[in-house]
Amino acid sequence: MNFEYSDKVQKLMKQVSDFMDAHIYPVEQEMHDLVAKEQWSTPALMEELKAKAKAAGLWNLFLPVAYGKYSAGLTNLEYAPLAEIMGKVMWAPEVFNCAAPDTGNMEVLAKYGNEAQKKQWLEPLLEGKIRSAFAMTEPEVASSDATNIELRIERDGSEYVINGRKFYISGACRKQCEVMIVMGKTDPGNTNRYVQQSQVLVPMKTPGVTVVRPMQVFGYNDAPEGHAEVTFDNVRVPIDNIIVAEGKGFEIAQGRLGPGRIHHCMRSIGVAQRALDLMCKRVNERIVFGRPMIKQQSVREDIAISACQIEQARLMTLKAAQKMDMEGNKAAKDLIAMIKIVAPNMSLDVIDRAIQCHGAVGVSQDTFLAHAWAGQRTLRLADGPDQVHMMQLGRDLVKQKAD
Repeated sequence: MNFEYSDKVQKLMKQVSDFMDAHIYPVEQEMHDLVAKEQWSTPALMEELKAKAKAAGLWNLFLPVAYGKYSAGLTNLEYAPLAEIMGKVMWAPEVFNCAAPDTGNMEVLAKYGNEAQKKQWLEPLLEGKIRSAFAMTEPEVASSDATNIELRIERDGSEYVINGRKFYISGACRKQCEVMIVMGKTDPGNTNRYVQQSQVLVPMKTPGVTVVRPMQVFGYNDAPEGHAEVTFDNVRVPIDNIIVAEGKGFEIAQGRLGPGRIHHCMRSIGVAQRALDLMCKRVNERIVFGRPMIKQQSVREDIAISACQIEQARLMTLKAAQKMDMEGNKAAKDLIAMIKIVAPNMSLDVIDRAIQCHGAVGVSQDTFLAHAWAGQRTLRLADGPDQVHMMQLGRDLVKQKAD
């Protein structure tokens, strides 16, 4: 594996870094204040930043295969360092139209959507005109096993009728969210558990769709996107809103989650790197027991082990990304599982040490550390808990040795 980024990628890394320095870091607090005033709507400042990013050509960088005029056509390996840079500010990926859950939904529609679905929903998403949500998780079942999903999607003539309840549906609280991809069961009695599910496009304004409340994450509501509890009460949509066909929901979900998981890991590395950078700055400035904090041996060890962990995770992420590019997502599933286990835990370790070096301010609103810790701890559950990845990875590794 060649560890040197190409000239093209290095140029993009500089462009994204310069954009962050010029336009994003200076307005972190302003964005926070604007969201606090009107929680569930995209601030005008965000739209201004998106226009600047689009004008600079820093747009839809995540889409691995060029999609006409909308995509940069980068590989996963080329996108990795860019996602890392964006990940240093929680809301920055949206500026570049590279934010979940839209990225996963765009990939689903690009890969599986028909032409009418692409025209109605994919193109506005690629242009950054609307936002979307992905509705899979349910409160009554263990949703880490997607075959447990209970929401019903029943055909009635030329329509599907949808009934059920979802929660932690990221993005659904936002006023600009116009559509959800909803996963449910069209054939619950099928003896093959993996073809019981389907995915269907549901516009947010469809009668019977109710956003009940925003769910909190360690006390944060993560406005403006939020994580909604949503009920579906005899929701009717045209049968043309089905993605691919009935029974393809589980297959589509697996195709969606591979890239989504590694994107999270790329951003986790950025979060950890920013935490380490803040820690280094802090320990150089603070005097404890009569000397700079960096003179303390335990502090030096914390910095050293943090740097080691970040670099290990970074290299594993790049290896997984390269395998996805060269052999496909399915061939890279073991590496994707490994990095999904490793990266959030690594980031939590580094953030925790940074908080410790900052003392009381580390758990306050005066740094990004506390919110980042909450986000990274949540990531150990998002797109599959650690235990599920470890269970499946262990099973597959043993099976390979037995063959």
